[in-house]
Amino acid sequence: MKRLTNRTALVTGGSRGIGAAITRRLAAEGARVAFTYVHSKEKAETLAKEINDAGGEAIAIAADSAHPAEVTNAVEKTVATFGGLDILVNNAGIFVSKPFEEHSLEDYEQIMAINVRAVYVAANAAVKHISQGGRIITIGSSMADNAVMAQTTLYTMSKSALQGFTRGLARDLGAKKITVNVIQPGPIDTDMNPANTEFANFIRSRTALAEYGSGEDIGGLVAFLASEDGKYITGTALTIDGGFNA
Repeated sequence: MKRLTNRTALVTGGSRGIGAAITRRLAAEGARVAFTYVHSKEKAETLAKEINDAGGEAIAIAADSAHPAEVTNAVEKTVATFGGLDILVNNAGIFVSKPFEEHSLEDYEQIMAINVRAVYVAANAAVKHISQGGRIITIGSSMADNAVMAQTTLYTMSKSALQGFTRGLARDLGAKKITVNVIQPGPIDTDMNPANTEFANFIRSRTALAEYGSGEDIGGLVAFLASEDGKYITGTALTIDGGFNA
């Protein structure tokens, strides 16, 4: 039974990796799905076609999360295409790793613009359209609770900020029965974080399950929170990391 029939979702950064897995899962659950991409136009168009050919409804929207106007436009285009918006998934993000003394103000501005400001902008635009029972779900990181390695200060800071945003917005939107949560993945096998490297073997050894997760694992949790099954969960961070932070 499809849990999200007649619901509309927008996934930022939804053309590849974790985002593509989320997009596919929401579509499989019956949702109409819009998703954004920046550089991977071919992958985005292929994914939209895959979903539409399977009987679903999907559109790909070119939008760079570094630019607030493009984020807002993605929300408006989703509403204009599908007639509304029920589920916002803030997935787009970047990772910066370098010695702290080599950081520049430009590094700070870039990671905060995409990992934090874009989340705020998307949510601010979306709440004008999301009605009672809607969902705002942000993809953070388990590193918000455990900075497991050096040279990740900016990334860890940006993902920690999402926890405070989630708690505050959950209070603001609670009267409308709109839930707000942040999902915090640990080691997930993607093209940006492959599970078949020497470094991955070290990371794998730190997890309780001794294995990487998959984008489908994250997609499943997003679908759960987006459905009626997740209606009493709000204002919280859900870590999904195979016991990496245990």
